[in-house]
Amino acid sequence: MYEEDLQTQIWPLHCRKINGIGPKAGEKLAQLNIHTIGELAAQDASFLIANFGKATGAWMHEAAWGRDDRPVVTESEPVSMSRETTFDRDLHAVRDKAALGAIFTELCSKLGEDLQRKGYVAKTIGIKLRYDDFKIATRDQTAAFYTADGKTIRKIAGQCLKRIPLDKRLRLLGVRAATLARAGEEPVHEQKVAVTQSERAQAAIDSIANTDQLF
Repeated sequence: MYEEDLQTQIWPLHCRKINGIGPKAGEKLAQLNIHTIGELAAQDASFLIANFGKATGAWMHEAAWGRDDRPVVTESEPVSMSRETTFDRDLHAVRDKAALGAIFTELCSKLGEDLQRKGYVAKTIGIKLRYDDFKIATRDQTAAFYTADGKTIRKIAGQCLKRIPLDKRLRLLGVRAATLARAGEEPVHEQKVAVTQSERAQAAIDSIANTDQLF
């Protein structure tokens, strides 16, 4: 889209096509007999400011002319990271326990590596199962600390398994990390904890080491 295309391709569109002009603002513009972006661009900035306030009125005028001085953001912070795999054949939680356990451990390990490589730690760990009837079940657990350690992720994810039905064959298994923070930039109350990341991870492992893992 080039500046010369503004009048022919953008101005004929309805004002609501501008991201940020909602139903209420659109209704008020209609009452002012302003329906298209071109009609909006034709208004004096002072007129729009008088009707919509200094900030909104000025922004509407600039938006109608395709002006935005904000820097272009090409990257955004991830909300979560995940690893999952679809099995070659449906697996049973009991009869295929060894195979599922190995896959589960590998997924958790790779998720930990992903977090470490990208410089993040996570506080919420979740699992995703797809059964042989294609129904999906998910469970999450939020820990008291942040981690990017594969073994710790495995233990927390294992606790999620205890809260999910495993009476049907499984077609897919996935592990997810959410509530992310940059490593070393965890919220202040987390940074005040007087133990190191490795100690937190070991404490988590020890606290649930005696519980029976399903696989």
